[in-house]
Amino acid sequence: MNTEKAVVAPITEKSTTRNTGHAFKKWLSSLGPGIIIAAVIFGPSKMTITSKMGAEYGYSLLWVVAVGIFFLVIFTNMAARIGMATSHSLLSSIRLKWGRGVSLAVGIGIFLVTISFQAGNSAGTGISVAEATGTSTILWIVVFNTFGISLLFFRKFYKVLERLMIFLVIAKLFSFFTTLFLTKPDAGAIAHGLVPGVEKGSLGLVIAFFASTFSIVGAFYQSYLVQERKKLNPYKVDNYNSFTGILLLGIMSAVVMICAAAVLHPQGIKVTSASDMARALEPLFGKHAATLFLFGLFSASFSALVGNATIGGTLLGDALGYGHLLTSTKTKILIAVVMIVGAIVAIVFGKLPLQLIIFAQSVTIFLVPFIGIAMFLISNDEKIMGRYKNTLFVKISGTIGLMILIAFAISNVNELFLK
Repeated sequence: MNTEKAVVAPITEKSTTRNTGHAFKKWLSSLGPGIIIAAVIFGPSKMTITSKMGAEYGYSLLWVVAVGIFFLVIFTNMAARIGMATSHSLLSSIRLKWGRGVSLAVGIGIFLVTISFQAGNSAGTGISVAEATGTSTILWIVVFNTFGISLLFFRKFYKVLERLMIFLVIAKLFSFFTTLFLTKPDAGAIAHGLVPGVEKGSLGLVIAFFASTFSIVGAFYQSYLVQERKKLNPYKVDNYNSFTGILLLGIMSAVVMICAAAVLHPQGIKVTSASDMARALEPLFGKHAATLFLFGLFSASFSALVGNATIGGTLLGDALGYGHLLTSTKTKILIAVVMIVGAIVAIVFGKLPLQLIIFAQSVTIFLVPFIGIAMFLISNDEKIMGRYKNTLFVKISGTIGLMILIAFAISNVNELFLK
């Protein structure tokens, strides 16, 4: 009979700390796909709309954040499950179901939209650093687009992209929460703002904010990010992975709106760009507060600059039959093209020109509802999805979301072409 006793290593404070640190690192890494989408959506145009809502209507429109985030979570999770259920891309699923012409139209359409809005990301990146340092905007547009393109040369570009986005989201959260602490908002007014209600004259802003938050293009790309993660390190995607990143998007949007409501609304300051908040902070809280907010603007702009270009280049490459993996040289070239064109437009016009915005909106009008419907139909198809197919709750919520998208499309058609 063996009487030897097993030696059990004592649990030390050091080993507990190491295990806790490893668990936190693993949790942080699992947020990657959702964090990337949040970082792309929360760019300079998003900050401008959010600041404008707070400046003009105070805390009263905070409820819009919660509603927009709810539908984004539904469709982002839907796309993530498509990525887990299939071995090919979402555009490939569309091609198999409806033909090459449809998938090509979607890929080219998304590419045109990303190029149209890339100028705003470039301009936001340049302006945030230029205003903080008193230097040339053009200089920084060139510097950071060059840096963005250089990231493509990393062998594991997805890993670099993921870590960069996590860092930039943390930077944004630090910047905005510090600004929130300085502004000391009214807690009672914040609670009241979570009760739904549309202020007189605010409908246009509500629609613009909701449409930018409920980003079908961003949700669509989630399936690609999940498949990149599967290729590198297979893991199970659940609601938590997508939800946490998108929740951070909602928190950032709410904090910026609250800051604008606390600082800009009482002074009656009108917002024309995201940097207006920094100008308003300086007289009240000093140069350091303004610089801190500009740091948040830079983080938002640069993350959108890299992420938006990645979406446009990847989906065009997939539509043209070059594949969708970020290791593909052709995909990287197309991503670089989006950055270069955006930088040129930003330098030539100084900001995103109105004509380009109208063009992007006119493409989006017809594109976004179709993309949403395509995602919805594929994720309801049991032959494609298997156990990952939509639940009854997702079917009901998705139907409501699609009805809202179609209503927005009709409203935009009326605004752009019938008035």
